[in-house]
Amino acid sequence: MKPGRHFLQIPGPTNVPDRILRAMDNPTMDHRSPEFGDLARKCLNGMQSIFKCAGPVVIFPASGTGAWEAALVNTLSPGDRVLMVETGHFATLWHSMATRLGLTTEFIESDWRSGADTERLEAALRADTAHGIKAVCVVHNETSTGCTSRIDEVRAAMDVAGHPALLMVDTISSLASIDYRHDEWGVDVTVAGSQKGLMLPPGLSFNALSQKAIDAGRTAGFTRSFWDWEDMIRINKTGYFPYTPATNALYGLAEAIDMLHEEGLDTVFARHDRHAEATRRAVRAWGLELHCRDPKFYSSSLTAVRVPDGYSADALRKVIHEKFNMSLGNGLTKLADKVFRIGHLGDFNDLMLAGTLCGVELGLKVAGVPHQSGGVDAALDYLAAEAGKPSSMANAAE
Repeated sequence: MKPGRHFLQIPGPTNVPDRILRAMDNPTMDHRSPEFGDLARKCLNGMQSIFKCAGPVVIFPASGTGAWEAALVNTLSPGDRVLMVETGHFATLWHSMATRLGLTTEFIESDWRSGADTERLEAALRADTAHGIKAVCVVHNETSTGCTSRIDEVRAAMDVAGHPALLMVDTISSLASIDYRHDEWGVDVTVAGSQKGLMLPPGLSFNALSQKAIDAGRTAGFTRSFWDWEDMIRINKTGYFPYTPATNALYGLAEAIDMLHEEGLDTVFARHDRHAEATRRAVRAWGLELHCRDPKFYSSSLTAVRVPDGYSADALRKVIHEKFNMSLGNGLTKLADKVFRIGHLGDFNDLMLAGTLCGVELGLKVAGVPHQSGGVDAALDYLAAEAGKPSSMANAAE
């Protein structure tokens, strides 16, 4: 028995708010009833506002990995060339999936410490004069590294190169946390999952689609059944699904959409930006190194922190978990035992961040990791200054 709440500060799954838990606690309804049609339309239309898209959003009962596969098999054919960018562990997994499906992949390698290199991407597309590359796949926010790619600049690079490839973007750890604009940035397929910024448990995945992506599906050569968009788009127009949907998860999704609209997406993004900056100030005050090298690519969903050479990030995480009942994200593959990751996304406020950073600073002391004191104070000073600004005071009064 550990008293008090557990601090779940991994970068997803995130904390599920009571409002969403209560919504999901409703009795399961008939998924062919008029009431369900109303619920489904609310979710399908509401997600368009979250993705900022006018085209259809397809919802699968799956993790984000399922949405990765759906994006590829609905638009491409075996042997097609795909350009992907190695920004971290999850970009590497998407690349591995593409290879296993039988796609021919070109991987722009990196040191995992920045977002996508748009100059190298543009050069690769310019070199493809025959337009053999059929899709460009980029992870918007790399959950393993704390680096966010500039999707507007990726689109600009594609346009400057004059290349007609589809643009596919993974927003699994950025949607509803970091500003994202599917239509404005010319994205063809956006991939997302329920368990991060949407504040839901794992179990729902999403594809937001452009008309170009839908058209590509008519000639795509991959065999598909469960992941096929065609039946989903056709039947979703009536408010229903071609198979039994995850009804209670949709209750939660409808509530999550309401919560995001009530706060306002711009306010949600500003909140995430504020918590990320406070966290980075704490890390610098501790004398530790941010894994993301370039401020241009700083993530507002999570912060990856490098431990000093000769020290174990996993040992530090173990101390924090056992002594202070808090979970932090571990380093993955290339970053195993080298970094710990602080998640600050989803249903999260200033006091929760203060508790999180206190847990890290306590852990650093108990684990004997070399650091300077004062990280929490640096974060609190910043948060207090932000809270004292006139706009913040006006929002609080409202």
